[in-house]
Amino acid sequence: MENINNVTEFILLGLSQNKRIKNFCFLLFLFCYIAIWMGNLLIMISITFSQLIDQPMYFFLNYLALSDLCYTSTVTPKMVTDLLAESNMISYTNCMAQLFTMHFFGGIEVFILTVMAYDRYVAICKPLHYMVIMNRHKCFTMVFTCCAGAFLHSFVQCLLTISLPFCGPNEIDHYFCDVYPLLKLACTDTYIVGILVVANSGMMGLVTFVVVMLSYCLILYTIRPYPAESRTKALSTCSSHVTVVVLFFVPVLFIYIRPAVTFPEDKVFALFYTIIAPMFNPLIYTLRNMEMKNALRKVWCKIPFLIGRQIS
Repeated sequence: MENINNVTEFILLGLSQNKRIKNFCFLLFLFCYIAIWMGNLLIMISITFSQLIDQPMYFFLNYLALSDLCYTSTVTPKMVTDLLAESNMISYTNCMAQLFTMHFFGGIEVFILTVMAYDRYVAICKPLHYMVIMNRHKCFTMVFTCCAGAFLHSFVQCLLTISLPFCGPNEIDHYFCDVYPLLKLACTDTYIVGILVVANSGMMGLVTFVVVMLSYCLILYTIRPYPAESRTKALSTCSSHVTVVVLFFVPVLFIYIRPAVTFPEDKVFALFYTIIAPMFNPLIYTLRNMEMKNALRKVWCKIPFLIGRQIS
């Protein structure tokens, strides 16, 4: 079948068509987007200009904060401006670009969270070999591998979508361009493509989630004979990461692990991994981590001191 594409732009239906709800959502998500930038920049600056950057856990957290910023910026600015616009149009090219970048940075986040779980496993289960196993060269290699894996995932996802012909309705029942809503608009049988999308996105999310959970099962098994105080200390270093993983992975798996169908609830669940998780990640890692709190105090207390010296 010849791939004929008569659609040059799509209409994003967004979260709601109600004017009052749209105005409320505009203020809410604008606040969320500002909070995402402030929180993640705070984390990145505090880690980069402190000794925490030398620790693998915070080295990866720095890249997680960066991927959060890039990831949410592929979706949120467009969504916020569309809440005030009368017609929410997006060109075919921009739609495919948004699809690619969202899955690329989302893939990086998934893999970084998996690497961070492995880091906690090595730190707790192999403490004597930790600095040898998680040396700086290996950390950089892991980050590069995360980016390469995310690019491959996103490239396949985008390739499957671009191959589809769009010649009929052009209304996407979502606030951003994603694969399942686009499959619904394709004017051809999408059964095989749907299976490939599930194999690509769903299985990637499921496998990485299983790896993360397996890491924590091994950690729990290792610390089982430890005294209560030692167990508490070991688990306290993992609690922030577990919270972030659950907040991000559960809605991702709900949407991508099932067959290629769409539900009205998908838009609400998508908010968790596109906006809510990137906003709460800095808060979770800061409030539940004493080292992070100390780094924040040291770095941000130095800034007024340095400015005062430059003025004098």
